[in-house]
Amino acid sequence: MAEQIVEQHKVVSFVYSIVDASGELLEQSDLPISYVHGGKHDLFEKVEQGLDGSIVNDMVEVSLTPDEAFGPHDPELTYTDSIENVPEEFRSVGAEVEMMNDQGDSRKFTVTRIENGKLTVDGNHPMAGKAITFRIKVTAIRDATPAEITNGVEAMEMPVLH
Repeated sequence: MAEQIVEQHKVVSFVYSIVDASGELLEQSDLPISYVHGGKHDLFEKVEQGLDGSIVNDMVEVSLTPDEAFGPHDPELTYTDSIENVPEEFRSVGAEVEMMNDQGDSRKFTVTRIENGKLTVDGNHPMAGKAITFRIKVTAIRDATPAEITNGVEAMEMPVLH
């Protein structure tokens, strides 16, 4: 049987890590995630393009600018207030709170700093404003089923890849 190649209508599984420009590890998945190449998925377009033509066990590196990845850091999505104005369950770094504006739009904010009686929350993605590199190892390739081509890989197989 011929070796499978990453191309249109193939289910591709891979593990990955994401590093910033200094090489610091930002995220890693040792459990394979899967997607339909050329189909419905949450991969960045440049990452999918980087995987095109790969075979099992290939290592692929794809670098993204902030604009190609999570966008620039928006300082207007960072707020600092007295810790006394914040409910106690949100008074720890890493706590997440969903806030809604006057138009009914909601956004998740993360507590990023607590110091001198002040608490800061940030609604930016944690990797916003960063140039990042995906380091990907292809672990499996197979033909997609007609349902997968139409709908993508089942949600249980495909966690969101930022």
